[in-house]
Amino acid sequence: MIEATSCGGVVIFRGKILVLYKNYKNKYEGWVLPKGTVEAGEDYKTTALREVKEEAGVSASIIKYVGKSQYSFNTPQDMVEKDVHWYLMMADSYYSKPQRRSISSTPDTTNFTRPTICSSFPTRSRFWRRPTTSTWI
Repeated sequence: MIEATSCGGVVIFRGKILVLYKNYKNKYEGWVLPKGTVEAGEDYKTTALREVKEEAGVSASIIKYVGKSQYSFNTPQDMVEKDVHWYLMMADSYYSKPQRRSISSTPDTTNFTRPTICSSFPTRSRFWRRPTTSTWI
């Protein structure tokens, strides 16, 4: 078993929460919060801020730590037990420029693509009229 740690952000701005639409090799898709793996020598807060900036292109500041989630998944080599530390963040603006491609091919760091309409989100939003991979809900 491999143990891994990631950090991410619940990013808010003017009462809205930032979410990303994720599509991993057309195997699964859905809405996610920005998060990613802790790099060597990095503390959790730094990781969370870096991942929000890398994945969503959003500049934010941490308000407080909100908790930890845990899940596991299988790779061809082994099972991975993942801890994710979450921080409540305040964005500087609504501006978001999500990454189009990631270096890793593991499920934790995947490609973001243009969203399709999801019944969980309002279809009247300006979001659906622009080609983007993130929105504020």
